[in-house]
Amino acid sequence: MKAAFEQLTPTIENSFLYRNFSSSQFDAPFHYHPELELTLIEQSSGRRFVGRQISNFEAGDLVLVGENVPHCWLNTKGEGWAKATVIQFKKDFLGDVFLDLPELVSIKQLLIKAQSGMVIKGDTRDTIAEKMDFSGLNAFKKLMQLVDILYMIATSNETELIDSQFSADKLSMLDAERLQKVYRYIIENYQNDIDLDSISAVAHLTPTAFCRYFKKMTRKTLIDVVTEFRVKHACQLLGSTEKAVSDICFESGFGNISYFNKEFKKAMGHSPLKYRKLVHGL
Repeated sequence: MKAAFEQLTPTIENSFLYRNFSSSQFDAPFHYHPELELTLIEQSSGRRFVGRQISNFEAGDLVLVGENVPHCWLNTKGEGWAKATVIQFKKDFLGDVFLDLPELVSIKQLLIKAQSGMVIKGDTRDTIAEKMDFSGLNAFKKLMQLVDILYMIATSNETELIDSQFSADKLSMLDAERLQKVYRYIIENYQNDIDLDSISAVAHLTPTAFCRYFKKMTRKTLIDVVTEFRVKHACQLLGSTEKAVSDICFESGFGNISYFNKEFKKAMGHSPLKYRKLVHGL
């Protein structure tokens, strides 16, 4: 998985992009772009990466991602065909001052919240999934449909922030690009040993300077963040497979069972076995 900047260009007929994807797998890399993105997974399942968070996804997954927030969907191999509908738009797609209108204050606030990534659930998700079928609509009606969708999300209580501590708009372009490279490296390597010299080189910093920089930017140590990724990976395996806890421990990147149990319980409040029972309602 490679991190990349994606350049998007609206068509001459539209102020936003509307696309349907259908292929054997989702092959978009871990990437970011200045457009916000609303993605509906119609078919497939796997892991979703948004900001610094990893989650399972399945058909029906509906997510709004803010500008310059790195993201990707990696479907499980052998899961069959992958289909998604994606709408991409810039925050000023309605014009520079349109969102300052009092009637649109809720949408303006939504676009700010989207910097953390947002999952849309329940009846709201089902209704929006239907509205994301733009077939047969002319350009004007597509625009109105998108505004209606954003208003529905903005006023719904069936949403959940994905990574409330991540906010790309608070970072300079240099810091955003540097942290995206660092997180790409972590995503690619958290199941293995993370070498401080190697990850420091990715950020073009010395190991000592990197540790100070990473703590300043994220308010966490590198070990803290890597452990979070490993625990989230373990949670997915505990909930979706029958693999032994010892196998999950090592597959998630932990070096020994006792350390795995300690860190998992500290993060989740339960031992791995107890967590598995709770997930399955046992």
